[in-house]
Amino acid sequence: MYKVEEYKLFVPSLEEVAKVLQEGLSGAFSHVDVQVVDCPDLRNKPYMLSSEGLCGNPRIADVGGVEYLMPLAKKEKVYDFKDITKKIGMPNAFIIGAGAGPRPHIGINCEMMANLKLGEGENINTHIAKLDKDGGCELVHLKDNTQFCLLGNIFISEGKPGKVLKVVAKNRKGSENFVTTMRLALAKKFEKPVGLGGVFVIQTGKAKLHIMPDYSETPLKSTDDVNNWLKFFNMPAPLSCLSVFVSSDPGLNLRVEHTHCFSDHGVGGHYHEDTTADCVEYEGYFNVGQILYRIDQPTDTCDFGKD
Repeated sequence: MYKVEEYKLFVPSLEEVAKVLQEGLSGAFSHVDVQVVDCPDLRNKPYMLSSEGLCGNPRIADVGGVEYLMPLAKKEKVYDFKDITKKIGMPNAFIIGAGAGPRPHIGINCEMMANLKLGEGENINTHIAKLDKDGGCELVHLKDNTQFCLLGNIFISEGKPGKVLKVVAKNRKGSENFVTTMRLALAKKFEKPVGLGGVFVIQTGKAKLHIMPDYSETPLKSTDDVNNWLKFFNMPAPLSCLSVFVSSDPGLNLRVEHTHCFSDHGVGGHYHEDTTADCVEYEGYFNVGQILYRIDQPTDTCDFGKD
């Protein structure tokens, strides 16, 4: 099987994280409000998650990596969320996050928006975004599959209600995207790695997303190769975005941030940034992870393709 490494993250209080994010986002957005609140029922629109909250043994996992996609895809790298949650002792876990979808099931490489409650009260509500025959976006709702391929960044909890971070940011004036701004604020404040996971909605405007085509038959050896291979889109709000990020890499070859989006109007993919800075509005809920699992870490390292 594969190796699972466990790393204890630094866990500041939610109040301290809220203060750091308030300060960090205020330099990049015209309006910012970060509070510690009782988590609303995230099963409702516009969030559309498979469980109501983000609390109960919150953890983060980084599975595989871009090294299994490039230069040529390692097709044997297929994972199952049920296997992963059993390995970490949470068979009834609620999982959200970003990764490469189950190619053997879908028939083509795709972007995965993991959103599933396992075990008792199982509720699989994952979406994948793939390219259709005309090169457009096709969003597919997966209700009966728990696999993914190559790589994934996921936030794991018991899906319970509880105290979480509510983050509102409007009208971007900074150069970095919403997630990167938060991650860099945490990295500036805390020497040790701090990990967050959750969901945010882009309520207005548009965002730059990409969808991967099927596995490249030509080796991808540079950022230009990857960007020429990917298909980029400017997609309209509202977008429900599943995000996992870690302030810094403690030497585990992490993807320090990864966000995928889906919607109820047929679009989705890998989030890069909003493209309507003057009118964008973000609202999200996050929790702090206590443990990081590095699963099936590649032996090689790749310094591109992680944007």
